[in-house]
Amino acid sequence: QVQLQESGPGLVKPSQTLSLTCTVSGGSITTNYYYWSWIRQPPGKGLEWMGAIAYSGSTYYSPSLKSRTSISRDTSKNQFTLQLSSVTPEDTAVYYCARDRWEYDYWGQGTQVTVSS
Repeated sequence: QVQLQESGPGLVKPSQTLSLTCTVSGGSITTNYYYWSWIRQPPGKGLEWMGAIAYSGSTYYSPSLKSRTSISRDTSKNQFTLQLSSVTPEDTAVYYCARDRWEYDYWGQGTQVTVSS
């Protein structure tokens, strides 16, 4: 059973960088053909795909967030990390990590991040 768990600060100040880590258990992030995504849901809005890192280490980003987003991984810890720079209150959301191949089959429980001074 694959499990994903997000971790990171729940409160970030405007203009700072948001950093979240997803720790994966029950499966390796280097297993062929799986992609590991970050997805967020602002209050009252739908899910927004932010980007992903592939089993190979290749990264993919939403065009609307690409200039501010970086996804990396630590294979020794079986973790992948999201960094979102220059945050504003509009980046307030529940942030999820998820595994994807043909569909999103495993999700973390989500973590609330609020951007406020």
